[in-house]
Amino acid sequence: MTFRIAVIYGSVRSNRQGIKVARFIVKKLEQRGHEVELIDPLEFKLPLLDKMYKEYEESKAPEVMKKIAKILDNSDGFVVVTGEYNHGTPPALKNLLDHFQKQYFFKPAGIACYSRGPFGGVREAVHLRAVLGELGMVSTPSFFPVTFVRDAFDEEGNAIEKAYNRRVKGFLDEFEWYVTALKQAREEGTPY
Repeated sequence: MTFRIAVIYGSVRSNRQGIKVARFIVKKLEQRGHEVELIDPLEFKLPLLDKMYKEYEESKAPEVMKKIAKILDNSDGFVVVTGEYNHGTPPALKNLLDHFQKQYFFKPAGIACYSRGPFGGVREAVHLRAVLGELGMVSTPSFFPVTFVRDAFDEEGNAIEKAYNRRVKGFLDEFEWYVTALKQAREEGTPY
């Protein structure tokens, strides 16, 4: 079954390494036959949050918000790719996520996390779960942590550390299960 998946990436730093993880996830989802859109804050430049998308009259929302809202609305699920900034969420990711809400309701989110050291961003992933839940997403149980991110993938998102090709399978199998289950449940109706 083909799904529409948005990969939401959250860093705008120069020489950013996490984009390689995002590209890896995009490739692996496409290899499984899914339609994938990468939402990169360097490509979709949002202002610092003043008004959420839902607070605009539809015709008056900024074009960039309309484009992102359409991608999110049409998505069956999300993979959020996050670094770990002082044990927390990268500012660009939090800003991007917070601009929207109903577009996320009752859809699953897998978390791919990374760091330049041995913890692979898991401290941030635990925190991010609470944020995603508050926004209306269902976070899948497993994370996809990437340690020593600089050496894990090349610029195109190919695994240098080949174990990631094997490890991503279980993460995406679980994610697809949640996408299937929640899509079916949404088709049968939601509480609101």
